[in-house]
Amino acid sequence: MKTRITELLGIQHPILLPGMSWISTPELVAAVSNAGGLGILASGPLTPAQTRAAIRQIRALTSKPFGIGVTLLMPGAKENADVALDEQVPVINFSLGKGDWIVQRAHAYGGKVIATVVSEKHALSAQAIGADALLVTGHEAAAHGGDVTSLVLVPAIAGKVTIPVIATGGFADGRGLLAALALGAEGIAMGSRFATSLESPLHQATKQAVLERSEQDTIYSKNFDGIPARVMRTPRSLKATRKPMNFFVASWQATKAARLIGQPVWKVMIGMLAMLDKVKLLAYFGASVPRLQAATIHGDLHQGVQFIGQTQGLINDVVSVETIIQRTLAEAQAQHQRLQPLLR
Repeated sequence: MKTRITELLGIQHPILLPGMSWISTPELVAAVSNAGGLGILASGPLTPAQTRAAIRQIRALTSKPFGIGVTLLMPGAKENADVALDEQVPVINFSLGKGDWIVQRAHAYGGKVIATVVSEKHALSAQAIGADALLVTGHEAAAHGGDVTSLVLVPAIAGKVTIPVIATGGFADGRGLLAALALGAEGIAMGSRFATSLESPLHQATKQAVLERSEQDTIYSKNFDGIPARVMRTPRSLKATRKPMNFFVASWQATKAARLIGQPVWKVMIGMLAMLDKVKLLAYFGASVPRLQAATIHGDLHQGVQFIGQTQGLINDVVSVETIIQRTLAEAQAQHQRLQPLLR
């Protein structure tokens, strides 16, 4: 299947793994790229040294194109982006910040830049600074999707930009791929689906919890980490999203989280002071780290909270990345053939 996204990124199939903290590791990134898609490394939990090592590990595991994701709002993100640019990573995916400097430096060595957006305004801004493609994140997505569903957001943005769109939020199979193409996208990203693959480091207990839950079993709230986010519905997440954490408790938890991910506390504090208008957001975001790690790494849903999309209702097995991609392509082709007589 060829689209502008496969041509732009030099990949075989228009299917991407988004950067998910503690999940989009070098092994999973390489598995998706080796299967013909594009894997994107999550740099959020990594120090610059760890980011460099991860990039080199990916290159040892695959000769195919891959990407790295940077959330520019977070402390340490600029340094990780600098490492990615220095290493000339083929694709840089940025979010929550101004990425014009990333575009300039990536284009200098022939790299491509994908901007993650949740609104037409941000989509047009990203196009204006030279982004090569957009990762359009709808309301159904795990973690930080937009307020508008993919069914409306994707065609709204695709109809107003000239660069290709990748749809994410609500896509987990071939039906979703075909629907995304019909909506004007030229590829999809499947976070929750790849998170429950055999190669994913997501804890087996959490994978099993995904299989047992439906599309109804998620919560969308800004009370978990300061930004509206979608998490798995559990007794713990219901409690965590009932009301915002006390600001001073969140700040203390954020400094603990900095140590957990290897970030110097002083750097986190400087980052918070440098963005006084966002200090509360950074505190809550940092405070969420231990609870996310508990669920993702340790499989503890009694103490932890797991980001998950509404597509958990479409996920019924744990299979290899290769199987997921080939099944998705086959399903899309089968659905296309089924629909052809109806469109005559």
